[in-house]
Amino acid sequence: MNQLTRDLLDSSGPLLLVPDAVLLPEGAVDGYAVVVADGSFRAVGPAEELTRTHPQLDAVTLPGHLLMPGFVDAHHHLTQSFGSALAFGEPSEIFRRVWVPLEGALDEESAYVAAKLAALEALRGGFTTVTDAGTRADVDVDVVASAARDAGIRCVLGLVCNDITGDATTATAESAADPAAAPAAENSASTAAEGSTTTTAVLENAEKHLARYGGDPLIHPSLAVSIPEAATSATLRRTARLAAEAGAIVQIHVNEHLAGVERSLVRHGLRPLEHLHRIGALGPQLLAAHATLLTPRELTLLADTGTAVSYNPVASAWKGNAVAPATAMAERGIRFGLGTDGTRGDGFRLADAAEFAQRIAYGLATGDSSCGAGWTWLEHATAGGADAVGLGARTGRVAEGLAADFLLVDLTTPELALSWDVPWELVRRGNRDQITAVFVAGRLRLWQGAPTDWDGPAFVRHAAERARAAVERAPITRVHPTSTAARRGSTAQ
Repeated sequence: MNQLTRDLLDSSGPLLLVPDAVLLPEGAVDGYAVVVADGSFRAVGPAEELTRTHPQLDAVTLPGHLLMPGFVDAHHHLTQSFGSALAFGEPSEIFRRVWVPLEGALDEESAYVAAKLAALEALRGGFTTVTDAGTRADVDVDVVASAARDAGIRCVLGLVCNDITGDATTATAESAADPAAAPAAENSASTAAEGSTTTTAVLENAEKHLARYGGDPLIHPSLAVSIPEAATSATLRRTARLAAEAGAIVQIHVNEHLAGVERSLVRHGLRPLEHLHRIGALGPQLLAAHATLLTPRELTLLADTGTAVSYNPVASAWKGNAVAPATAMAERGIRFGLGTDGTRGDGFRLADAAEFAQRIAYGLATGDSSCGAGWTWLEHATAGGADAVGLGARTGRVAEGLAADFLLVDLTTPELALSWDVPWELVRRGNRDQITAVFVAGRLRLWQGAPTDWDGPAFVRHAAERARAAVERAPITRVHPTSTAARRGSTAQ
């Protein structure tokens, strides 16, 4: 093991870091160094050159380490962390039975604790940016912002802009009875709703939210709609326009579940993505979460409009209907990042799942033994993810002028020491246990799995208490019992 110590890195001043290798967009490069100052990469280049051009800095050598960009989680729900383990074995559309009731049971303190707990797990897994799709808890969204800021992680913070309440599938009885009448009925319902007080208030709040975090070094505002059927056409169009004008994104769960696709066909005569295209909501400002059920035409719509996707492979395995065709997206030039959807916060395991899911769902049937190779999944877990969530000009790469959001990965472990192909090895054999340090905005935030400026273990104990209380009072409905109870039932038969 190397002799790197925390005190060498925990500095408020400039740092000249000299690792064994730096992961650049073109691959891992030996003999490189970086200068970190004022939260960003001041310089990236050959170690000899940077040492010569920065004589005022004492070089910090990082033996046995790779310096690489931090992972970007393109889709998360920070205030759902108390119920992460409740998703095991459950059928699709779990949000109706678990997430909505759970978040509804959170008070301000519980929402803060849940969000900070999720941020801690993300940091431990090498994520330097998380993209929160908006909380349904009845709290000011700044509670989530404060939790992310206090944890020390970069956050693209969504504000939910739904303006249709209740079960959207029952909006018009005529639509359910006569699918051919659905588009006209929907247009009529939307027209009536578009001038409502609710819609006006939603759009006013959206504008305030986008302005609220201007200049914040860690919090980047975005807008969110839970699913297309949760908002009127006017709100979907207007949020798209507001986000585009502000250089932000709109997050929407799109084409995730069969039931949702079928409801859209009944109500609009179009699939969800097609409906968004018809009303003018597709475009570079849209981040379509999941997008697992896509037709060839919908892939073309994504490519032609520059719409981004959050590919969430673990969520597909745990509680979805399908796996997004990410290798096809990569081939078509469709913008996408990788998201956890709050399943587990380990960037390396997410990248592994991204490749593995493509191989199982598509590669085996076609004899594709590579499925994009290691570099594809590392790229979309970092730079591609940053681009998808609207931060491509700010983070995601080790490059001069970008935010110093990066990891130090120990290459001396048994899993990585025998190196032949670093990108593939990081995808297939990387693990959060190999992360020595996590930096966000140039500051050391995590050292060997623990926060540097707050008591992580004590906080986790407190979070466990709050979680138990919240789950007990939430009207959660689970289809399956715990695995232990299911085993008892099986053996009893």
